Amino acid sequence: MKKSKPNPKANRNILWFVYAAVFLFLAMGIYVGYFLVVKSDTVIDNPYNARATIFEDRVTRGKILADDGTVLARTVTATDSNGIEVREYPYGSLFAHAVGYSAVGKTGIESLANFDLLRSHTNLIEQTADEIMGRKSVGDNMVTTLNVNLQQIASDALGKNRGAVIAIEPDTGKILCMVSKPSFDPNTVAANWNDLVNGDSTEARLLNRATQGLYPPGSTFKIITALEYMREHPGAYNDYHFDCSGIFSFENNKIQCYHKIAHGSQDFIQAFANSCNGAFANLGTELDLTSYRNLAEQLLFNRSLPLDIPYNKSTFSMQPDAETWEVLQTSIGQGQTLMSPMHNLLITAAIANGGILMKPYLMDHVENSGGDVIRKFSPSVAGELMVPNEADALKNLMVQVVNVGTGSALKRDSYQVAGKTGSAEFDKGKETHAWFVGFAPADDPKIAVCVIVEEGGSGGHTAAPIAAKLFDAWLQ
Repeated sequence: MKKSKPNPKANRNILWFVYAAVFLFLAMGIYVGYFLVVKSDTVIDNPYNARATIFEDRVTRGKILADDGTVLARTVTATDSNGIEVREYPYGSLFAHAVGYSAVGKTGIESLANFDLLRSHTNLIEQTADEIMGRKSVGDNMVTTLNVNLQQIASDALGKNRGAVIAIEPDTGKILCMVSKPSFDPNTVAANWNDLVNGDSTEARLLNRATQGLYPPGSTFKIITALEYMREHPGAYNDYHFDCSGIFSFENNKIQCYHKIAHGSQDFIQAFANSCNGAFANLGTELDLTSYRNLAEQLLFNRSLPLDIPYNKSTFSMQPDAETWEVLQTSIGQGQTLMSPMHNLLITAAIANGGILMKPYLMDHVENSGGDVIRKFSPSVAGELMVPNEADALKNLMVQVVNVGTGSALKRDSYQVAGKTGSAEFDKGKETHAWFVGFAPADDPKIAVCVIVEEGGSGGHTAAPIAAKLFDAWLQ
């Protein structure tokens, strides 16, 4: 009997089929691993996840707690509604934007921790008893990084002004407080929803100004202009000199210092400490605009922030072929540049941390109703914004702002602050927004703070004293 010869073409096709099947299997395995490690928490915690509705029928939503265990949000049984559960926020509007609300959707930590709050890790005996009796199990609690005392001080210091105050731990990324005003009462969101979203309202109470507000950065942007100049003149920037008459003229354009103050003879350090607009506009004319834009984007302008709650991107729109007027304005933090307070704080925190930006976070750990830790959130590095010697040089400049410049309201005998003030013009003929960003102690930073006061005037007179109250509370 004649034996048939192997068909090389058929064997080759089978081999390719096997390769394709193995490739698809490996690709599927890699994707499943990626999903479990990277994306699963996002999907699980999504408030629109239908699976959460099932848990709501079986678990009483857990508490949201401050760093010391103080209750910021809890579920209670309404006394006048046939046992219906309602969410209660004991501090009312104080933590509204950070903690969020759990009615008409979910925001803030209520959204971030949605699934954790609807899981129960009570002991097995209790869970079994709850199942038999038809009762809901007690949900796990989310312990946050928020400090009640610091939050209250920030809110009181901001007073009735519109704006935001944020504080962060530079070497971990823990958000210590986050205040945005005007605020709202999360206890009455559903009842007042129409008023809160009224398009005719100018208050924008639901807007978290700390992360979603975009403002001209004013003189706080001189941190970035200074860094670009130092990079372009690494061995010579301390040789810079400028004579300030209060008004700087260049190619038929004029830039004036705040209230036309004439600063006189200024070197690089003095120009930064006194926030001399003329000097920094002059510096801008010497910069490589392509490199300048690249630095801004390296510092997360026009980029995503490493932040889990909603935010708006800061924008740096100046192009390398920009006209002189735009260059002058951009160099002093005006023009088309817009920045969120959180972004400003992250750059400052990176300076405090030797150039390393830690990912900011609001949730410290999950614990069950008995206080046992179920899940811990650890600090993580978001990236390197600058090298250590650049961060150290900027820190030294910011120390001089406090010691001999516009940040004198922050001078203390017990600790050294490094900071930068800003007064950002936002509309001709109107008052300026008042800014302050800084950290302390300068040589061993424990806290970094950003303050923005809308229409607050001078950053040194309005924003810096607010920051001083936070530093004093945290460090003394």
